[in-house]
Amino acid sequence: MVIHRIFRRESGLLARLVRAVSSGDTARAELLAESVEEYVTGLHRHHGLEEELIWPLLSDRASGHQEVVELMEAQHQTIDATLATVSTILPIWRERAHKDAGELLADALDEHRITLLDHLDQEEKLVLPLIENHLTVEEWDRLGKRGLETIPKDELMLALGAILEDADPQERAYFLARVPAVGRLAWRLVGRRRYARRCRLVRDDPYTAQAGARTVFTEAPGLQVGAGAAPFRTYGSPHS
Repeated sequence: MVIHRIFRRESGLLARLVRAVSSGDTARAELLAESVEEYVTGLHRHHGLEEELIWPLLSDRASGHQEVVELMEAQHQTIDATLATVSTILPIWRERAHKDAGELLADALDEHRITLLDHLDQEEKLVLPLIENHLTVEEWDRLGKRGLETIPKDELMLALGAILEDADPQERAYFLARVPAVGRLAWRLVGRRRYARRCRLVRDDPYTAQAGARTVFTEAPGLQVGAGAAPFRTYGSPHS
């Protein structure tokens, strides 16, 4: 699932990047704090849409699997608690970039990622088959459409880059087809380069590079940075 790849990728990168910040480097801490905030906001937004658009339909139509919906809801609450911990530590580290606070923040991000990955694995294993059996393509497609609509316009190019980063050509074509023509033109002219610059600025760090993060960008036909491993599921077709 393409959207899940974003959270798998970014949750792993953020902890490593935070740990690599030198004590007192407040400029670097500020940049990464913004990235952490963007990640937290994006994950809350994604889970909120699932709770609004997907769980109620499954509760009505897959009543024999209500325990799965309840499990997903409970896991969202657990993830929210880990994000609350991250958000509590973040401003303390952000202000002075003390190494001890950075270690606490990185540890909290690690704990969050453990919880998140377990949830994503179970959602893909337990929920996607229910979606394929009980939701229409249009109902599933609504999740992706609403997701794009909730992104502020000034953040859309960065969000689109995050989606396309690990997408294969089929997935890339699907998402770009759902962006208005003016948005696709903006992506070609400035969006790809803006996202590439942002990734280089945030990720270009020797520690992260050694840990396996990649910042390789291609200009055509789309953008590829790194490699994704999640099974193919776009927002578009639960029956593909």
